[in-house]
Amino acid sequence: MKILIINGPNLNLLGKREPEIYGHASMEDCLDDLRKAYPDVEIEYYQSNHEGCIIDRLHKTGFSTDHKGIVLNAGAYTHTSLAIADAISAIKLPVVEVHISNVHSREEIRHKSLISPVCRGVIAGFGLDSYRLGIEALLKS
Repeated sequence: MKILIINGPNLNLLGKREPEIYGHASMEDCLDDLRKAYPDVEIEYYQSNHEGCIIDRLHKTGFSTDHKGIVLNAGAYTHTSLAIADAISAIKLPVVEVHISNVHSREEIRHKSLISPVCRGVIAGFGLDSYRLGIEALLKS
């Protein structure tokens, strides 16, 4: 069984960017922990700063029969990309939206998600543990 984690713009800077918000651990650290916690799940990872590349990856994986689902942290595209929302609507696999920070305690523009209505669920505010919770949600569905 496979689960794909997709990270959007600026999430390649985890561990370096605004550690007071995003923490000091890198995504590689998080992936190592997840792979140890779920040895029977193949956890794939993809990150892009480009909206179209994220859409292409959703399309590529979204009809897979080998995958259980997708954990998506679309970063700032969460709040701006109708195109990513449309891509999620078009695919068959369930998508869980995750955020490291509690977006509702931040700037008002981050309070509205264009992708939430088309996702299986939303997890926010638990740091990198949000990814684990997203995986758990997919495994139980």
